[in-house]
Amino acid sequence: MSEKNGEILTPDDVRELAPLYDAVVLALKQVYDPEIPVNIYDLGLIYELNINKAHEVSILMTFTAPNCPMADEVISEAQHSVEMTPGITKCTIELTFDPVWDQSMLSDEARVALGMDPEL
Repeated sequence: MSEKNGEILTPDDVRELAPLYDAVVLALKQVYDPEIPVNIYDLGLIYELNINKAHEVSILMTFTAPNCPMADEVISEAQHSVEMTPGITKCTIELTFDPVWDQSMLSDEARVALGMDPEL
């Protein structure tokens, strides 16, 4: 919940932003990869999620493959979902492929949904 631009959050700031952080995670869990029946958060596509004091969200995310044909649509849907979260003023999303996504980034919920053993 810190800001990359040098803004230092106090413990009180973090306490105040915690419910917003949870709400943004919930918003991201409403966005699904069109080819995989799992949301982008549980797929492990969200590498960083930051909220600053102005309630602006910055997200660093990836895709399961660099040539994802639906990348623009998924990013747009994620941005819209986050910006519709009460209390959020803005959302920017940056795409990266470093590190490259792999199955180890799946949450236990995603593993269960995909029929994989969550213990692996």
